[in-house]
Amino acid sequence: MAHRTNQTPAIIVISSTGISVAKKISSILPKSETHGLVTRFDGADIVFKNTQHHLQALFQSKQPIIGLCGTGILIRSLAPVLHAKKLEPPVIAVAQDASVAVPLLGSHNGGNKLARQISEALGSHLAITTASEAVLGIALDEPPAGYHLQNPHDLKAFTAQILSGASVQVKKPPSWIKNSHLPISDTGSLKIDCGIEVKQGGPEKLVFSEEVLTLGVGCERDCNPDELKSLVEETLNRANISAKAISVVVSLDLKCDEPAVLELGKFLNRPVRFLDSKRLESETRRIRNPSEIVFQAVGCHGVAESAALAAAGQNSDLLIEKQKSKRATCAIGRSTQPINALEIGRGRGQLAIVGLGPGNLEWRTLEAQTLLSSSSDIVGYSGYLEQLGPSFSSKKLHPFPLGKEIERVDTALDLAATGRSVSLVSSGDPGIYAMGALVFERLGQIADSEWKWIDIIVSPGISAIQAAAARIGAPLGHDFCAISLSDLLTPTSSIKKRLKAAASSDFVVALYNPASKKRTSLLRAALEIMAQHRAPETPLIVARQIGRPSESLYLSTLGRVDPNRVDMFSILLIGSTQTRKLHFSCLSNWVYTPRGYSTKVRKNS
Repeated sequence: MAHRTNQTPAIIVISSTGISVAKKISSILPKSETHGLVTRFDGADIVFKNTQHHLQALFQSKQPIIGLCGTGILIRSLAPVLHAKKLEPPVIAVAQDASVAVPLLGSHNGGNKLARQISEALGSHLAITTASEAVLGIALDEPPAGYHLQNPHDLKAFTAQILSGASVQVKKPPSWIKNSHLPISDTGSLKIDCGIEVKQGGPEKLVFSEEVLTLGVGCERDCNPDELKSLVEETLNRANISAKAISVVVSLDLKCDEPAVLELGKFLNRPVRFLDSKRLESETRRIRNPSEIVFQAVGCHGVAESAALAAAGQNSDLLIEKQKSKRATCAIGRSTQPINALEIGRGRGQLAIVGLGPGNLEWRTLEAQTLLSSSSDIVGYSGYLEQLGPSFSSKKLHPFPLGKEIERVDTALDLAATGRSVSLVSSGDPGIYAMGALVFERLGQIADSEWKWIDIIVSPGISAIQAAAARIGAPLGHDFCAISLSDLLTPTSSIKKRLKAAASSDFVVALYNPASKKRTSLLRAALEIMAQHRAPETPLIVARQIGRPSESLYLSTLGRVDPNRVDMFSILLIGSTQTRKLHFSCLSNWVYTPRGYSTKVRKNS
């Protein structure tokens, strides 16, 4: 899965002299994060050790960067990762005394706009160097919400002609064009068209789609998504309407979990919203194809036409009446102005099941960080929420004690069902002895009708087994398995059966939840079972709190391990008969399990 774009601006502080300015910027950008160089900014939301590596990681995750530092630091740090101009996030240099704000990269991806916002708030000088915006006062490739440039590839040539003295014809220019410094003339050699139709652009003509259309859709249960998609494409093509003029996809709330409708929203890259039958029925007098059959089935006399009109508003009209395929319908409404989709009906919520990794921020994935940043609510064991750090203090946190796993899951599902964006956090990986399986188990057991309003994302994390293995070398170089010694949910007899199978099969074995103050007998039993199939000198690693401040690593052997050094914060890695400790000078604390490459080398030599 590709990393999601993180739209949370990161305010970078590498010197204590920039702290006060960082706090001012943070106050005007409430969804921002302060990132401080370790030892330089104790109150930062996120700390980092290496400025260049941190900047590159933020840039590659497409997170906007506001650097309270010299432009040279940003340029030298980011130069190795500059690739595609169109994909660059905003990168803004702000002087540490707040005197200047300079958008360096991503100017037309929001950089100029963000720099202007910072400059106005700080009272600093804004140094915009983008030719078109500096001269014309407008970013034609970054129009305001509700407009889309159909032919961005022609923008460079178009702008160059304006800067060389050409004027522009614009019929009925919208306010954002009218209020710019564009040289508008009735006889201009260049043209700008704004509308809903697909038009041929070029170096002398820019075409902007106006997002004023609503797409109402309906379909039978389990309709093939390609059928609905084809119907919509054919409808748009026949009317020569640009898909970018569609502001929102709307349907009846009974279709909130219909794959065809949801896939259409992804295909068009538009939000999908739902209205109840009562709201759709209120549009009956305006629709052109009322159906008594539809009314008997779902409680309103039309779905596609009613949804399109309801979403477009009172002063709207039906641009295209109901179009039908075998199992789907669509209709298009037209509003008098661009539409805010989030104000229409009800949308689906999102539940992200997020793995935090072992606890070290550097081991948290970019996707996990992005999902957490975009969440309104974060649910989890109180100890895990403490690992998040102060950067998430603005989120609604829902802490739970140990033993309340079901309550955690149900709360996360209930919150997401209301349309909120929720993260349910686990330590390590959420799918390994964590909350992932329980979420799906609850969905299968309870089948709450409200839970169908949820989109689910599972975001992996670095598991304890991976972290422990990385600290000691490569003990998982060949086949391995993981077994939990907790008998709270699994019968002791089943655990012992699995231990015997793993031992006799010569797996490297990772033991999760190995022991607690009250539970030690299974650990001793596990070691005895392993000892029946492996030599006493077999490497054994006790990894405790890996990735956290109290981290410790104890390298022993199966015959000499002290069980008293093991607790619930530990994971054990027990080698197979092939696992080796490296006996080589200062490298003697590394452990590995060979996969057999030496045999392959001998055969090929």
